[in-house]
Amino acid sequence: MTRRSITKRAAVVTATALVAVGTVTAGVSMAGQDHAPKGKKATKAQIASLFDTWNAALQTRDSDKVADLYAKNAVLLPTVSNQVRTDRAQIVDYFDHFLANKPVGTKVKTIVNVLDSNSAIDTGVYRFALTDHDTGEKRMVEARYTYTYEKIGGKWLIVNHHSSAMPEK
Repeated sequence: MTRRSITKRAAVVTATALVAVGTVTAGVSMAGQDHAPKGKKATKAQIASLFDTWNAALQTRDSDKVADLYAKNAVLLPTVSNQVRTDRAQIVDYFDHFLANKPVGTKVKTIVNVLDSNSAIDTGVYRFALTDHDTGEKRMVEARYTYTYEKIGGKWLIVNHHSSAMPEK
C-alpha cells in the first residue's frame, strides 16, 4: 500500500467514524427528546390531590364516575376482591359492590414520586370508613395503596391501582 492510499484509507475510516459517532449522538439526543417532558411537571401536592378527586367520586355512589378516573387499559387490584380487574366493565363491577358500603377514604401516609410531566406514583396507607349495607354498622379498614397515574389527553388517569388490607389488622 502506498503512503497516499494509507492516508486516503485513514481519511475514509476517520470520516466513517465521525459519521457513526454523529449518528449515535443524534440517536441518543432524539431518544432523550422522546422521553423529555412535554409540559411542566406536576407537583407532589397536585398528584396527592388526585386521591381527593377519586374519593369525591366514591361519595357520588356512581361506579361509572369512579371508573371514569381510570385509563381504558387500567389494572385494579382491589382491597376486597380476589379478582384482578383489567377493563372498564370489571372496574365498574367492583365499584358497584364496594360503593354499597358507603366508603369514605382518608390518607394516613402519602409518598408521591413525580416521574415526569406525564406520569407519577402515589403510594402509602389509607383508611376507609365503611358502613355495612345490611346492618348499618360502621367499621374502619386500613390498607396500603399504590396509584400509578398517566396524563392521557391532558387528564391525569389511573393506569394501575393496587390496594391491600394491612396484614396486621
